[in-house]
Formats: sequence, structure tokens, C-alpha cells
Amino acid sequence: MSVNSENKEKGISRRGFLKTGVAATAMGVMGAIAAPAKIANAAVASPSLDYQTTKGQWSKLRPKANYGGASVRYVENNDQWLGTTKIVGKVKQTNEKDAGFALAVSGELGDKARAGLFTTLFRHPMALPFASAIGAVSGISMLTGEPNPHKLPIPDPEQMSQHIKDFAYYLRADEVGIGNMPDFAYYESNMEPPLAAYLMQAVPINTPFGKVPITDKMPYVICMAVEMHLETWLGSTGYDAMGVTQSNRCYHAAANAAIIMASYIRQLGYHARAHHFGNYEVLIPPCLIACGMGELTRTVDTALHPRIGFRHKTSAVTTDLPLATDKPIDFGLQDFCRVCKKCADNCPSQAISFDDDPVPHNGYLRWNTDSKKCTVFRAANDEGVSCGRCVKVCPWNSKEDSWFHEAGLWIGSKGENASKLLKGIDDMFGYGTEQIEKYKWWLEYPELYKYDVEATLKRINSAAPAATHGTHGTHGASGAL
Repeated sequence: MSVNSENKEKGISRRGFLKTGVAATAMGVMGAIAAPAKIANAAVASPSLDYQTTKGQWSKLRPKANYGGASVRYVENNDQWLGTTKIVGKVKQTNEKDAGFALAVSGELGDKARAGLFTTLFRHPMALPFASAIGAVSGISMLTGEPNPHKLPIPDPEQMSQHIKDFAYYLRADEVGIGNMPDFAYYESNMEPPLAAYLMQAVPINTPFGKVPITDKMPYVICMAVEMHLETWLGSTGYDAMGVTQSNRCYHAAANAAIIMASYIRQLGYHARAHHFGNYEVLIPPCLIACGMGELTRTVDTALHPRIGFRHKTSAVTTDLPLATDKPIDFGLQDFCRVCKKCADNCPSQAISFDDDPVPHNGYLRWNTDSKKCTVFRAANDEGVSCGRCVKVCPWNSKEDSWFHEAGLWIGSKGENASKLLKGIDDMFGYGTEQIEKYKWWLEYPELYKYDVEATLKRINSAAPAATHGTHGTHGASGAL
């Protein structure tokens, strides 16, 4: 029985409940709750939340940053790329070949994960079309190139930043930020052949990984986030076919935005390199944090935005275009993740830590997700396709637009006790753990979930390469996940 059904039997009609002022009384918090408009507007009204430029606005299309009700402050005690995450030593760069999917490709995570990763695109008919579209814009010539030798006149950095944000919204990004590009966030090296070449079976599967150093480093990064569809998550288990399709849809939209943005900047006469799911040279979470677009979460490799949580996919553009940068932000997420643990409770692979406090890792404090366990489930899941369960259940991700939910985010950003209250309300109404059937619009083909491990490995080991990837310059040219 679904949580939604259980609530109905108990006489709780959550969505009807939320439309009335009774919800405020039931929350039992602060006299100000009785004036919901004040709480819903608290984030907008607080001067600490506005990006204070001399021009007085975030951008023309969106004059104020939209934090969805959360109480947001700038991080004054740590202006490094980790924002509210405490740095305790030297943070080292990582290599792309050590990431989870690369380990699965190499066979280090077992035969089932290796075979499962190579069948991911074929276990739902919506998956391959998005991947093919991403692949079409993943060649290096789509991502970078020489700038116009004749620099065009541009406004001062502050006005230029506002203009770049407007252009990102015009390209249908849902959130955008600009940061000082942290050197930590560049990979130390990329794989050669690239991961995409293996996933699309464009090179023999036993081809050893090579390393390509990252050389085109630039001082600024622009991050553009595309929001995953809320109602679709509400109708999904989080690890059925929509787990991968939601991601690929947003990856595709974010990729298009990054490519166009980078090309535009080059037309202005400045260097710019697009980074998206088909071809990254950077780690996105630290870039997001540097751009003032989130804090690091219990799930480790995600940066959570105050309004849309980590229910988004993001692309980036690194550039030397003179820009005024945003600051890392603090909206109490470290306190919230410390007490919530809902992602850990609901993780199908049991990969997410239940520790109360973050622990040292590579020079900073974080909660240590077991990335190998997570990757094995996502690659080998034969009860669905990949996984996005943590996205679905996180209290910051699963809310419709309403004054009630904006009030909830405001409360959740006010320390551990308030976070416990918000998490309790979230559990009471079944947020994240329910499936709302009226939102399940897609077709499921569970017969495609299963795959033959032995037959798949035999096929990929004997298949002739579909394309030649001789240099890193063809990174992702034949397709990408």
C-alpha cells in the first residue's frame, strides 16, 4: 500500500490540507506561521539574500535570486570552493578514470555491473534518444575553439555578469550562477579513450585507459542548472525507467545551453569551454558551490540548491570573460543533513552514510557515501534503470510551489531543531516515499529491465569498434551517457 493511500485512510488529505490555513496550526511553530505570507516572503524580503550589485539586481529577466523561501546567507568564514564544508588539509584533484562508471567499465565492480552499464541505454526506449542527442553535441569541436580575434566591446564585469545570467535564462536554464573557477574542481586528467567511447561501444571494451592532462584552465565558471520534472518524480519509484530518463532529459537541455553559451562568449572574443555530461573536464558539485548555487549534501557528490534541491542536472562553461562572481552560500544544509538521513534510510544500495557528523576525506569534511555500492546498483539494477531514489526522497527536492512549502524551507534552514521539525512533517505526509499514480504518464517496459550478463559480456568483448577515438579531441563524438 502506498503512503498516499495510507494517509487517505487515516483521513489525511495532504494536498487539500496544504491549501488551508489549518496547515499552519498543525505545524506548531512560531507565531509568525499564522501569517503565511510573511514567511513565504521572508527570503525575498531579507537583504542578506539579495545579490547586492551596484546595479541592484540579479539580472533583468530575474531581478532577485530565487531561493524558494530558504533563509540564505553568504559564507563569510570560507570563501573557498567548498563553501560551508570545512577544509582540514590539502584537497587533491581526482582523475576521471577513478569515477564510479569508469570503474564499472573496467570490470573492477564485477561482471553484472559491467554488463548492466552497457545495457543501460537499451532498457527503456526513451533512454537512447536522449543519449544520442547528447552524443551529437559532445565532440570537442562543439565544446571549444579559438575565440574571435577581434574582441567586441563589453560592459563592466558586473553588468556583464547580469547579461550572462539573462542569456542563461533565455536558453531555458532554471538556475544560474557565476564563480571563481576552483583549481580543485578540474580533473587532474581525463580518460583516453573517453568514457563515452566505451559506453557507446565505439572502442574495443578491453582497451586500456590512458590519461590526458587538463591544460586549458580558466579563471571563471558559469553553472546552468535544468530542473527535473517534479510531478514525474512524484509518480516514479525513483529507480524505475524514469530514473535515467529524467537525468538524460536535463543533461541534454543543460548541454545545449552550455554549448551555445560558450560559443557566444567566443564570438565576443574570449576563451570559453563548455562542460556537460557528454564531455566534462570539471567536477560539477564544487563548481556549483563556487557559483553560490548550493551546499554539499549527505549524498556526497551532489550540491543542493535552496529552491530545487539536487533535483537538477547542470552544465558549466569555463571562461576568461571578465565577470563579477557570486559567493558560496549557507542555508543551514549541514545542520539539516546531520539530522535528516532520509536519503540513507531509503537508499536501495545502502550506500549512504548514517554518521551524525561528516568525516575527513581528501582534505575536507564530508559524509562518505560508498560510491562503489552506489555505482553497482545504478549499473546493475534489473528492477528498473539506474537510480534516483535519493533525489526523490530528499525533503528539499519533493515539494510543489506553495506558501506552505516555502515556509517549510525557511524553517529547515534555521538549525538542527527546526530541521528535525521539517523532517517530521515531511514523514507525516509521506513526501518522497509515495507514488502518485495520476502523475505516472510514461510507459513502463519491465521486461526490458532484465539482461543476460554472460551474453552481454560476450557481445561487447567480440564487437568491432563502431568508431575510432584516436585522441582526446574526439571525446564523446560518437555518443554519450
